[in-house]
Amino acid sequence: LLQHHGGALVDIYEKLPVPFGLVRFGVAPDHPEVKNVINTFTQTARSERCTYYGNVTVGRDVTVPELQQAYHAVVLSYGAEDSRVLGIPGENLPGVYSARAFVGWYNGLPENQDLKPDLTCETALILGHGNVALDIARILLSPLQLLRKTDITDSSLAALACSKVKRVWLVGRRGPLQVAFTIKELREMINVPGARAVLDPADFVGLESAVKDAPRPRKRLTELMIKTALEKPVEMQAAAAPREWGLKFQRSPQEVLPSADGRRARGIRMALTRLEGSGDSAKAIPTGDVEELECGLVLSSIGYRSLPLDPAVPFDSQRGVIPNSSGRVEGVPGLYCSGWVKRGPTGVIITTMNDSFDTAQSLLEDLQGGVLDISPSREGFGLVESILHSRGVRPVSFSDWEKIDAAEVARGKAAGKPREKIVDPAEMLRIIGH
Repeated sequence: LLQHHGGALVDIYEKLPVPFGLVRFGVAPDHPEVKNVINTFTQTARSERCTYYGNVTVGRDVTVPELQQAYHAVVLSYGAEDSRVLGIPGENLPGVYSARAFVGWYNGLPENQDLKPDLTCETALILGHGNVALDIARILLSPLQLLRKTDITDSSLAALACSKVKRVWLVGRRGPLQVAFTIKELREMINVPGARAVLDPADFVGLESAVKDAPRPRKRLTELMIKTALEKPVEMQAAAAPREWGLKFQRSPQEVLPSADGRRARGIRMALTRLEGSGDSAKAIPTGDVEELECGLVLSSIGYRSLPLDPAVPFDSQRGVIPNSSGRVEGVPGLYCSGWVKRGPTGVIITTMNDSFDTAQSLLEDLQGGVLDISPSREGFGLVESILHSRGVRPVSFSDWEKIDAAEVARGKAAGKPREKIVDPAEMLRIIGH
């Protein structure tokens, strides 16, 4: 918007005192290169036509209709802050966690800091075959000396140092041709020092010919799985790998099984499935057979879900998105959406970036075509500031964030890490003298 319209002024409202959302709290700590996008974001935030207001919860501190009175256009880009539920008995037992909460815990998301996951068991089971599932498996099995050099939080590092987990199974309802993770993440998992891959060659019979004409990424991914499954472990290596991980296919969770005293998870019962159809549209149909697997830690990584933000904004709770066309919110002129709340929780950072360019394009078209009425002048933050003031809310500026950032980097330096994230919002506000 700033690039394509010389007169546009953009204000960004963020719930937390700190910016960058999923880049800060979703990207794995051992993927620092993915976080480089923060540099571009920072350049944007430093533009004199862009202002950041952190510590403001839209829908509570200020409503969407109030924002619409203050601005010519409002874009909702708040992502997916909930997890899809399994909908099976036992999923609320201690020892069962959503991937979202677990990732938030090791990445310093304030709302997940009291998670205290129980890592006293030897076998963990992750439901899901996406990149997040592989991230979690990698964090659970990576040598501590590798994690110590990342921005993983201090408390999760301490918990992982005492972890007894040495075996991680990643379970999916469908087959090897339907996995959602990418080759980069799989290769990284295969290369985790001291952890060997356990893939059953029987799962991959006949797949080489099946992917002959598949798109190149799918073909290469499948070939890497086949190669890993068929590799004979060198005896020395196998003996030296105290940890292991593997992929299990065509299994659908039916029930988390409680321990004898009913106080925690001890395993999971899964329905074996067969596939109907092929490729991405293949459906998993239960065969009637079941299997039980012992595990004391269950992580559900079956996807995220957006939540409605404000009663004034239409919301499709079935699909978990704001109904829209190219980012224009249906039936509400001047309201737009972008990212996961626009098209569902899929894709990587670049997907979401392209998606936001698409929404910005719609907004600019509406501006040029006179769909957006800009004749009445709007006060922007001037109006919002008085609303926030009346509700006792003090926003955090981008230069405030830079003070928090400097404090984190200084703490990290002392520990030999890129940063030590501050996980308590109250402490963040103390640092900037709020």
